[in-house]
Amino acid sequence: MSDHDKAVRVRISGKVQGVGFRMWTRDEAVRLGLTGWVRNEEDGAVVAVIAGPDTAITTMIERFRRGPLGASVSGVETEAAQLEKKPSEFRIRR
Repeated sequence: MSDHDKAVRVRISGKVQGVGFRMWTRDEAVRLGLTGWVRNEEDGAVVAVIAGPDTAITTMIERFRRGPLGASVSGVETEAAQLEKKPSEFRIRR
């Protein structure tokens, strides 16, 4: 990863499952040139790891606060993530 790239783990809570949140996340991430993954958690949250340029990550975190149509986001928690290598694409994990 370059000096301008970083990775962040994001946990989004609220009404974020059953509303297309993972597909929306993938589409938004690809639009912003981010790589990583997104998955549903058993407790009803969605977790994503996003990697790429600082400005794109900041934009994606802002978008997570709104979410797709039908979602109701109550919390967005972020923490730095360590990746051995930058993912080559953005995936939805089951």
